[in-house]
Amino acid sequence: MLSRENLAEIWLDIKEAIAGTERDFTESPIGKAIFILAVPMVLEMIMESLFAVVDIFFVSRLGAEAVASVGLTESVMTIVYSVGAGLSVATTALVSRRIGEKNTKGAGEVAMQAILLAFIVSLFIAIPGALYAKEFLLVMGATPEMAEENQAYPAIIFGANSIVMLLFIINAVFRSSGDAAISLRVVFVANLINMVLDPIFIFGWGPIPAMGITGAALATTIGRGIGVIYQFILLSNHHHRISISLKDLKIKPAIMWELLKVSFGGIFQNLIATSSWIILVRIIAVSGAAALAGYTIAIRIIIFALLPAWGLSNAAATLVGQNLGAGYPEKAEKSVWITSYFNVVLMGVIGFILFLFPEALIRFFIQEADVVAQGITALRIISIGFLFYGLSMVMVQSFNGSGDTLTPTLINFVGFWLIEIPLAWFLAIVLGLEMEGACISIVVAETLIAIAALWLFRKGKWKLQKV
Repeated sequence: MLSRENLAEIWLDIKEAIAGTERDFTESPIGKAIFILAVPMVLEMIMESLFAVVDIFFVSRLGAEAVASVGLTESVMTIVYSVGAGLSVATTALVSRRIGEKNTKGAGEVAMQAILLAFIVSLFIAIPGALYAKEFLLVMGATPEMAEENQAYPAIIFGANSIVMLLFIINAVFRSSGDAAISLRVVFVANLINMVLDPIFIFGWGPIPAMGITGAALATTIGRGIGVIYQFILLSNHHHRISISLKDLKIKPAIMWELLKVSFGGIFQNLIATSSWIILVRIIAVSGAAALAGYTIAIRIIIFALLPAWGLSNAAATLVGQNLGAGYPEKAEKSVWITSYFNVVLMGVIGFILFLFPEALIRFFIQEADVVAQGITALRIISIGFLFYGLSMVMVQSFNGSGDTLTPTLINFVGFWLIEIPLAWFLAIVLGLEMEGACISIVVAETLIAIAALWLFRKGKWKLQKV
């Protein structure tokens, strides 16, 4: 049982984690460093997921077709998230190394180049995404009526993807520098605005007309947009580990090329994973709107449940980068093992809860009996693999934190493209298991990915990575 002194120390650590700290994490005890980094990162991930949860909560009141349209859009927005996550991987690897080397000026230069790169890349998604939103819904399996009625949602979401990119990248800058509490505050502000605007824009209030699914897209975009403005204010006030100014607003080819080299692996590993999800959605769409809506809601719950694991994994990545930069490779490795242990235990508990109580969670979002039944099936099957999800997340992020993005890219290629997709097609289409078969393929692929990542991590080549 914890003593009063232990509880007091934990409370002080929590306050330090949430309020922000000037602590040098390469010189701190590993357990304390993980805790102080992980607390705001976990909370940030939870707050980030609330965008999706809040949207689907209100959109579900509009019916299964509206939910399905959101699901189709989100399946392709994962490409944007993949690019943003890939750029974030490179940003984390380079910024954390510079911080570990005590080179804050170099860290600031990396931050500015990452921001410029993210904005440039987002333009290649925004223009076609906004112009061909209706065609996109049709290609993804929506009926002509669904595409006509709901095309504004993907048009807005795709068109404003630069906001998502910048939110990802700048928060990665703060996290990898050790200012994880700032990232938490940014997402909290953005979420609060989205929560207020969502019901107002979707259902109408006073002079504001009901905009349905279009309102959900506007609320999310405005909330995230204000979050990005807040990020730039924080970056420019020179009171944190990293700061930028207008005089830094120019492309530096050497730094941008280094970011691109590391980003390519990060982008491709995420594109491999998320493109497999797009194909899974397409396979499930054959089973009809109810199956797709049930799967969409279940996946939102799954993503929300996995966010603590992502927070711990990001803490591991930051500690790997900073400790390698400081010349402490063994401390970097020990940080990963400790984080993995806690992540596996945490995910095991959460997966057990999801397996036992899927109906209550699905019914929180929707009451249509056929959608609920499909959602229960998806949630129960996917939750079986939570132990392995927790392990693979830490291992993959640890490779990324070291700057080794090739290894997880290869792991993802084999796991998702060579195993998950063929298995999903065989189980769902050939054997006629439909959505249930697709969900089984997810568990099988993620389990094999975790085992492969563990084996390669133990070989230790990631410690020699130079960035």
